[in-house]
Amino acid sequence: MAMTSAADSTTWTYVDGDWHEGNVAIVGPRSHVMWLGSSVFDGARWFEGVAPDLEGHAARVNASAVALGLKPTMTVEEIVGLTWEGLKKFDGETAVYIRPMYWAEQGGYMGVPADPESTRFCLCLYEAEMIAPSGFSVTVSPFRRPTFETMPTNAKAGCLYPNNGRAILEAKKRGFDNALVLDMLGNVAETGSSNIFMVKDGHVFTPAPNGTFLSGITRSRTMSLLADYGFKTTQKTLTVGDFLEADEIFSTGNHSKVVPITRIEDRDLQPGPVAKKARELYWEWAHSTRAG
Repeated sequence: MAMTSAADSTTWTYVDGDWHEGNVAIVGPRSHVMWLGSSVFDGARWFEGVAPDLEGHAARVNASAVALGLKPTMTVEEIVGLTWEGLKKFDGETAVYIRPMYWAEQGGYMGVPADPESTRFCLCLYEAEMIAPSGFSVTVSPFRRPTFETMPTNAKAGCLYPNNGRAILEAKKRGFDNALVLDMLGNVAETGSSNIFMVKDGHVFTPAPNGTFLSGITRSRTMSLLADYGFKTTQKTLTVGDFLEADEIFSTGNHSKVVPITRIEDRDLQPGPVAKKARELYWEWAHSTRAG
């Protein structure tokens, strides 16, 4: 049974062997995921006829499932094939968000851990415009990224996102679009919704992966493309001070790929040449992958 509101964009979901239109009801109050948060997902994108790094996103959702104690039930090839099948249901004009998901229906010992044998899968595709590359503002969040000892930071798990959400909401209350989120040692980890880069004296830097944030697929692709062009990216521990003194700052993520940051705290920034080149390189590479 589909549950749809007027605010929903066009949506198609594959679950239990078939495609369904709309916001399909697939869990109940007894579902483990409903009350204990045993979900993982990944996000890929279709835009302008291409779905870059789709295989990587499909592989990562399977790895995330294992990390959270779930049992992947689909191969990477099956997820990719279903995605291209589902994309044919759209108008071929509006960008589409591609979200494969796993979750547990039942719990194990005393109901707390997920029972991997109860793992379910769905693939949800829905229209979602890319945000404009005009940029966004950030402030330093009072909330921190957890460590691997306290949360499953090696998975793209739904239970991690309320913390990101409160960081963004708190920043918006203070007039910013997003937030710089620090790790537990006080070093910059990411924004509330994406990985982050900075440029100083022509050199590109990004926080070194330390188990507190996901080293994103778009992040890795951007570093590779910049390297091929001639910009080396150094992964290192970076402080708020480093970002406050940067010549330019930009973010990478699946939702809108490469986007500049135009204000950090009370300092305005112009979209910089490296961010512009990174976005151009990404678009050029993405269109070279056209398939389906």
